[in-house]
Amino acid sequence: MNDSVMKLTGLNKSFINGAGNNHVLKQVDFSVYSGEMVAILGQSGSGKSTLLSIMGLLDKADSGQYFLCDHDVNTLSDYQLSLLRNKHIGWVFQNFNLIADMTVGENLSVPLRFNKSISRVDYEVRIDDVLRQVGLQDKKLFYPAELSGGQQQRVAIARALICQPDIILCDEPTGNLDSTNSDNVMELLSALNREGKTVLIITHDPAVAACCQKAYKIHDGEVASMSPMEFKHAV
Repeated sequence: MNDSVMKLTGLNKSFINGAGNNHVLKQVDFSVYSGEMVAILGQSGSGKSTLLSIMGLLDKADSGQYFLCDHDVNTLSDYQLSLLRNKHIGWVFQNFNLIADMTVGENLSVPLRFNKSISRVDYEVRIDDVLRQVGLQDKKLFYPAELSGGQQQRVAIARALICQPDIILCDEPTGNLDSTNSDNVMELLSALNREGKTVLIITHDPAVAACCQKAYKIHDGEVASMSPMEFKHAV
């Protein structure tokens, strides 16, 4: 784990609201290395979702540098950013973000349509493979409403894997799940990490952070590594 796949230096982000300028991220500096499973722990409003959106190339910082897989994202066009995102990043969201009127298989085909390097004749093989990975090979023709919350999140993880990215970014992946399904999802993410995926999880739950090898805390837009003692008390 010597190669930095995500490196942030002096990152700042502000939003204008009714009260003026809201400085959401303040001089953020940290790196994530290949093969790590990392948590960023913070409460609502701490800036963690904004940080994840920037790391996932869905938003841009106002200042500072961000290198993703050795690419300086500040130098790339929107089109280049979309190609980089589709190649390297798989997303898992708290609310699953599945398309209600599409079957599981159809939902999984959506990212493939935006990846020109994957032939259409390979779609079904890839869909079947990722469904086996998440234990839902019998749910291909089901609609999201026919699945439990835990099953929907496993479909969301399968969708994140479909283009075979290096990095899985998770935004509160257990936030809408009960404890049993939360445990199942975290075990699945841990298994993917053991297979070599880099996993970054944004969470407010110390128990989720405890499943990771490394944890950072974010508070009022500032990010700091958690010491073993801090981490022990948080859990």
